[in-house]
Amino acid sequence: MLSAGRSIISTPYHYARELLADGRGVLVPSRDPTALAEAVDRQLSDPDLLADHARRAAEYGRGMLWPSVARAHVASMRRAQAEQSDARRRVFHARTLAARSTELPSLNLSHLESLTDSTGLLQHAAFGIPRYEDGYCLDDNARALLLMALLDDADATEPRTMRQLTMRYLAFVRHAFNPEAGRFRNFMTYGRTWTEARGSEDSHGRALWALGVVVGKSRQPGWQSLAGQLFHDALPASGEFHSPRGIAFTLLGLDAYQQAFDGDRHVTALQDRLSRKLSDRFDEVAGDGWSWCEDCVSYDNARLPQALILSGHRLQDDVMVGVGLEALSWLTSIQETTDGHFSPIGSNGFYPRGGPKAAFDQQPIEACAMVSACFDAWRITGDDRWAKEMRKAFHWFLGDNVNQTCLYDMASGGCRDSIHADRTNQNQGAESTLSFLLALTDMARFATEIRLQSADALVSTERQRAAQ
Repeated sequence: MLSAGRSIISTPYHYARELLADGRGVLVPSRDPTALAEAVDRQLSDPDLLADHARRAAEYGRGMLWPSVARAHVASMRRAQAEQSDARRRVFHARTLAARSTELPSLNLSHLESLTDSTGLLQHAAFGIPRYEDGYCLDDNARALLLMALLDDADATEPRTMRQLTMRYLAFVRHAFNPEAGRFRNFMTYGRTWTEARGSEDSHGRALWALGVVVGKSRQPGWQSLAGQLFHDALPASGEFHSPRGIAFTLLGLDAYQQAFDGDRHVTALQDRLSRKLSDRFDEVAGDGWSWCEDCVSYDNARLPQALILSGHRLQDDVMVGVGLEALSWLTSIQETTDGHFSPIGSNGFYPRGGPKAAFDQQPIEACAMVSACFDAWRITGDDRWAKEMRKAFHWFLGDNVNQTCLYDMASGGCRDSIHADRTNQNQGAESTLSFLLALTDMARFATEIRLQSADALVSTERQRAAQ
């Protein structure tokens, strides 16, 4: 009934309370025919109420449709098969990691496209429907531009779709830059009016990060040229940043930029200065079992150690890499349940030093950041511990979490916004959807790296045999 989009009236047993929450139906007391009759009468006499309940029920029930259930069962059986096989045979580790790549959902940009109009990417959604009243922000359009650059580099999506979306997001980022202030604006209304002359350091850093990746990875010369021009116009402001995340996002952009222009002395000098500023923050604040650069672990956390790991690696500073790895290791230790699930710090209070950790509301952006940071830690160190942490964080999206609920919506291609104590937020906004898509892209890149390593190992073995 629910997946068919029908209004439901039920007594309040446990499963009914879960299914009919958030206005998806009506609960009446047990053994109360009068209450049941009144509820039926209200439904039949109010077509708008009846239609609203039916719409909410249909939206929630999509995941219960047989195709969705079948895909979930197949994914579950594949996980069980891979884990059982790994425990029984203990085969060559790279082969095990490669086998797990078959569990990855296919890339689906449908929901991202539905949130994108002729201006850019809308911020929020009510369930899977765009919320025009919330307008746009640079943060999300920069994340989307970053995603498209990575997909372009991997040749992972249909060229026409990739071109259309990339041009839309790059145009928005360009329009967001205020040359008079030398800063990016962040929030724009649906009526295309900027609400500020300059945005936060964090949003500015995210824009630099996305532009750096376009320069470093895009195969389109025109996009590279425009991104490079914007990157250099916006770069001076970052030298005065104080926000650890604004600094970290900028460092990620500087590292990506240098994949194309490794000899740029100005960029290298700025990278050295900003990375030492961030590293010094860790030295000043960390201590007594607290391996962090702030007195509160808040949001997008894994990006901070990730920036140190990448910057230290490029600057050939092993001490800086070590600081980043120590912070990332500590972060994984405080974001894990007793039974081994990834459990990010919740945004409902965060984690103040000496205080309690917020268990909820858990945000997809944290799992995305952890996947990405662990991927880079694995690439640089070769330590399979990071591969394990990477997979753990990614499977948080697919149900390996405290509520054992899947945040990724296979039907829409969107990702639900958060995990609350009693439910999963059913809205599928831009940040959460991009977080899943970016994590999925990193997992695909990881699988490719594993295949390449396996191929190289095979070639090396054959050469050794031939030499003998």
